[in-house]
Amino acid sequence: MPPERRNRTRPDRRAGARPDRKTRMRPDDRAAGPGGPLQKAAPSFQRKSPARPRAAAAVVAAEEERRLRQRNRQTLEEDKPAVERCLEELVFGDVEDDEDALLRRLRGPRVQVQEDSGDSEVENEAKDNFPPQKKPVWLDEEDEDEEMVDMMNNRFRKDMMKNASENKLSKDELQKRLKEEFQHAMGGVPAWAETNKRKTSSDDESEEEEDDLLQRTGNFISTSTSLPKGILKMKHCQHANAERPTTARISSVQFHPRAQVVMVAGLDNAVSLFQVDGKTNPKIQSIYLEKFPIFKACFSANGEEVLATSTHSKVLYVYDMLAGKLIPVHQVRGLKEKIVRSFEVSPDGSFLLINGVAGYFHLLSMKTKELLGSMKINGRIAASTFSSDSKKVYASSGDGDVYVWDVNSRKCLNRFVDEGSLYGLSIATSRNGQYVACGSNCGVVNIYNQDSCLQEANPKPIKAIMNLVTGVTSLTFNPTTEILAIASEKMKEAVRLVASLLRLLKRLFEIQLSHKRNPS
Repeated sequence: MPPERRNRTRPDRRAGARPDRKTRMRPDDRAAGPGGPLQKAAPSFQRKSPARPRAAAAVVAAEEERRLRQRNRQTLEEDKPAVERCLEELVFGDVEDDEDALLRRLRGPRVQVQEDSGDSEVENEAKDNFPPQKKPVWLDEEDEDEEMVDMMNNRFRKDMMKNASENKLSKDELQKRLKEEFQHAMGGVPAWAETNKRKTSSDDESEEEEDDLLQRTGNFISTSTSLPKGILKMKHCQHANAERPTTARISSVQFHPRAQVVMVAGLDNAVSLFQVDGKTNPKIQSIYLEKFPIFKACFSANGEEVLATSTHSKVLYVYDMLAGKLIPVHQVRGLKEKIVRSFEVSPDGSFLLINGVAGYFHLLSMKTKELLGSMKINGRIAASTFSSDSKKVYASSGDGDVYVWDVNSRKCLNRFVDEGSLYGLSIATSRNGQYVACGSNCGVVNIYNQDSCLQEANPKPIKAIMNLVTGVTSLTFNPTTEILAIASEKMKEAVRLVASLLRLLKRLFEIQLSHKRNPS
């Protein structure tokens, strides 16, 4: 730099001289070249002029990329068949001129981020084109908190706990647990709860016709010799024990197999016989058993004897009606039961079956009252009965299983699970040897075919009766197997009469359908 330039721009600091305001350098003087005239500095807006060419170059590059992309897409579109191009237009719309709109539509809404100062104007403009994500109008804090259900302080939920740590469960876990309990009780998912099974129109039509057919049973039982045509009529008659009423609970009522006589026994230690005429029902005789509250009383097969057991004794009383003699059976050789309560008499009058404890039931001779043999099932015996020919024994356990035993060989012929039953209470067989009815503690009665009970490991019931809501404690068929009586002692007036002509109705339904399909 020349000396004169140095002296003018940088005064000597050692001398302490200071340029005054008039001689102080201005910004405009810095732009002057060496030895040349002074020039004004460029304005501030002209200093950023190099950024504009960069933005223009980015726009040109984006436009060039879009044209190249459109050219490639047109080349691909020419190779596609017309059907595929039409399908894409229906699904994605007409995006021939604006492919970026399709990309934004496929990406969906996204949150708008804060613009970075280092992004270009084109990038910021592309970010602004994305719609912001909508915020919910209302937020409930209680919805976010998962509500817990107390399992310990509820006696119904307490049984569903698998361990002590499950004292509280969420609503979703409780719902899953309830589903598991229901499926365990039903033996799996019932057909009506299966969402993947869809009935066809023909199945729906046949089911509606079957329901309509089962609701009109009067025409089918009109040919019966025992049941009259039309609706069964009933009338209120004089009470059977009107001449000897009792305040104690009645435990047994049975009609004589051959005469118009009814027997009534209860916890008042008495067995009474009445002549049934529907008007006065005179008393024939009463037998009083001292300190012997009667648990069950029953006629023998020929009607000549009455057998009675107590609630807390192992003595079996036999009353000979012809001789008028009361015979106590204090001890049966080989029978080690401390209490004798429930028993069954075979239809042919040859055997007496006594239900014991720990799954044992004992077969006795009806004539001599001697023990012939004992049989055992798993669990507790809930009920037992003979088949119509007295050759088989059906026993229902407390676990819901049904066992079939041979009387002569005392061997188990079959064992199956009563469908949907957790605890069996009663069992009955029909006189014609066709049906087996099983009652459970949930009020459901399943009717099986006897042949399937003997041959199949998992027989399916041909009919399930769900008219009661409490445990079915009594089951019996009428002598002609046309009516099944079901009752529960847990509720008043819990007695139902069910038409049991299931096989006949099914057969008539199949005939009716065949006539509809083939009118000729």
